[in-house]
Amino acid sequence: MHVGFDWDTNDISIMLLAKLAKPMGTARIVINSLHIKGDLLIVPALDGKAILYSFVSTPEVRIGVAFGSGGSQSLPATELPGVSSWLVKILTETLVKTMVEPRRRCYSLPAVDLWKKAVGGVIHVTVVSASKISKSSLRGSRRQQNYSAHGSLEEHFDDKDLQTFVEVELEQLTRRTDVRSGSNPIWDSTFNMVLHEETGILRFHLYNCNPNSVKLDYLASCEIKMKYVADDSTMFWAVGPNSGVIAEHVEFCGEEVEMAVPFEGLNSGELTVKLVLKEWQFSNGLRSFNKFHVSSWQSMDGLSNTISRTGRKINVIVVEGKDLTTKERSGKCGPYVKLQYGKVFHRTRSAYAPNPIWNQKFEVDEIGGGEYLKIKCFSEEIFGDDNIGSAQVNMEGLVEGSIRDVWVPLENVNSGELRLQIEAVRADGCDGSKGSTAGSDNGWIELVLIEARDLVAADLRGTSDPYVRVQYGNLKKRTKVTYKTLNPQWNQTLDFPDDGSPLELHVKDHNALLPTSSIGNCVVEYQRLPTNQMSDKWIPLQGVKRGEIHIQITRKVPEVQKRPSLDSEASVIKSHEFSSQMREMVKKFQSLIEDRNLEGLSTALSEMEGLEDSQEDYMVQLETEQMLLLNKIKELGEEMFNSSTSMTRRPSVS
Repeated sequence: MHVGFDWDTNDISIMLLAKLAKPMGTARIVINSLHIKGDLLIVPALDGKAILYSFVSTPEVRIGVAFGSGGSQSLPATELPGVSSWLVKILTETLVKTMVEPRRRCYSLPAVDLWKKAVGGVIHVTVVSASKISKSSLRGSRRQQNYSAHGSLEEHFDDKDLQTFVEVELEQLTRRTDVRSGSNPIWDSTFNMVLHEETGILRFHLYNCNPNSVKLDYLASCEIKMKYVADDSTMFWAVGPNSGVIAEHVEFCGEEVEMAVPFEGLNSGELTVKLVLKEWQFSNGLRSFNKFHVSSWQSMDGLSNTISRTGRKINVIVVEGKDLTTKERSGKCGPYVKLQYGKVFHRTRSAYAPNPIWNQKFEVDEIGGGEYLKIKCFSEEIFGDDNIGSAQVNMEGLVEGSIRDVWVPLENVNSGELRLQIEAVRADGCDGSKGSTAGSDNGWIELVLIEARDLVAADLRGTSDPYVRVQYGNLKKRTKVTYKTLNPQWNQTLDFPDDGSPLELHVKDHNALLPTSSIGNCVVEYQRLPTNQMSDKWIPLQGVKRGEIHIQITRKVPEVQKRPSLDSEASVIKSHEFSSQMREMVKKFQSLIEDRNLEGLSTALSEMEGLEDSQEDYMVQLETEQMLLLNKIKELGEEMFNSSTSMTRRPSVS
C-alpha cells in the first residue's frame, strides 16, 4: 500500500551546541522547523500483527534553523553559511540508510481485537460515607441567624443538624441513598448501574433535607470517570485535592476499588465510594467478567458460534421486578411492562405486587445495527396508568446457546429493577435446548373461544359488552361482540399456523365512542400439547379481580401424518397377501381366457382394479411410514449431536 507522507511542523525546538573557530568560540544552533515529504510503502506482516514501512525514494527534506550566542562571544546577525544545508544532508543520508527502499522499518501493532467493541457494562456502586462536611463551606447551605443580648447579629453553624443524602447519576439512571445526619454521614448504599458505552461518568450530588421546607438544598458534587481499556482492564479517575488526579486501574472485572473523592470547589469535604465493574459486554458476543478476561460459549471447532444476525430470533423473558415505585397513597401497585424492539411492541399482564413475577416470554426478529430493546414499566391506576420507570438494553453480541440473565435498573425513578432473560435462537426454532417448544411442521392451531363467566362490569349499568382479541405472534384476530352480559358466549373457531408463537387472549369491553377497556387477559400454554388431541380448559383472567374464559385448543397436523403405523410383521403379511392375490388373479385370467368366458373376464377385471387400488393405498401408506421414519431418525441424530455439543461447551479463558 502506497501512502503520501507530508509532515511539516513549526512546533519543534532542537538545540545543538556548535564549537566554532576562534575568536567566535561556541554557538547554539536551534532547529525550529522541519519538513519531510515523500511516498511511503506500507506492507503488513505476521498476519497483521506488524507492518513494514519505508520511503519509495529519497524524500524531500527542509530544515529551518536559528542562531544564538554562547559564552561571552556574539554571533553575527547573518546566518552562518552552509549550516542548514549541512543539517539537511545529514538527515537525508540517515533516512536513506534506515528507511528508503529496500531498507524497511518494522512497527508492531498492539494486540487489539478490532471486532471486539465494548458496547456496555454493569457496575455496582456503593456510596460508603462522607467526611468533613461543614455548613460553613458548603454551597447552598442556610445559616442560622440569631440576635444576642446586646442586639448584635450572631451566626451559628451546627453541623449536627445536617440531614444529607447522595444522588448517584449515570447517564439517565439515578439512584438515591437514605438520609443520614451529621457532618460525617455513613450510608453504605449499593446500587446496580448499567453502562451503554465503553465510557461513563458517575456523578454524585450531595443534598441536605431541610425539615422546615419541602425543598432540597443542593450542597456539592463530585464525579468519577471510567473507561474500558483494550486489554480488558478498566480505568477510573477523578479530580483530586489541589487539582491533582486520583486514578485506579483494575485488570479484571469483579475487582473492587475504593476512592475518596473531594467535593468540587470546596476547601473541605470528601466522598468515599466503592466501585465494582461486574462485566463488560462486547459487540461480538463475548463478555468479560470476574477474573476471566473473556467468556463465551464455544463451538466444537473452537470458534464462537455467533452467526449472522439475519434470520435469527430473540426470546425475551420478563421474569420479575423488585423495589418498584408506588405512586398511589394506598401503596398499591399494579405494574406491567411494555417492550419495544424496532417496530414490534409487546406487553406483559398486570401483577399486583411491588415485587411482581411475570415469567412471560416474547419472541422478536433480530435487527442488526445495534438496535436497543426499549423498556417501559407502568402501574395501573383508576384515572390513567403511571410511568414508573424506563430502561434500554443493548442487544448486540447475543450468542446462541447462552442466556443473558440481567437485572436492569429503571431510569428516571429512585428505585426499581427488572430481571430479563434474553436468548438468541435460529429462525427455525431449533436451538437445541431442552424443552424446545417449536411448532410442528405443516400444522396449525385450532382455537375455539366458547364462553366466559363472572367477568367484571366495565359499564356504569353493571354489565359489559365483551369480545376477545387474540394475538398470536404478529397475527391478530377477534371475536364478535356480545352485548350487556357478564357471562358471554361466542362459540367461534380461529385458526393460526403452528409456529410456536405466544398465544395471548385479551378480553375487551366494546364502546361505540370511547376507547375500549380491558377486562382481563391470559396466556394460553399450548406448545406441549399432543398433536390432534383437543384440550378443554377454563383459564382465569389476569389483571382483574375475577373472571374466567372457556376455550378448546388443538394442535392439528395433516391427516397423512396420523395414519396408523405399520409394524414390520403386519407389513410382511400384507405384502404376502397382495402377492398371493395377484398370482390367483393371473391363474383366474388364464382359465377364463381358455374358456372364453367374457362375463367372467369382465368381473375379474373389476376385481383386478379393486386390488390395484388397495395396493396403491398400501404403497402410499408405506411411503408415509418411510417419511416419518426418516424424520424420526433425523430428529434423533440432531438430539444426539446437540447433547454431545452441550457436553463439550465450556467457558473459554483468554
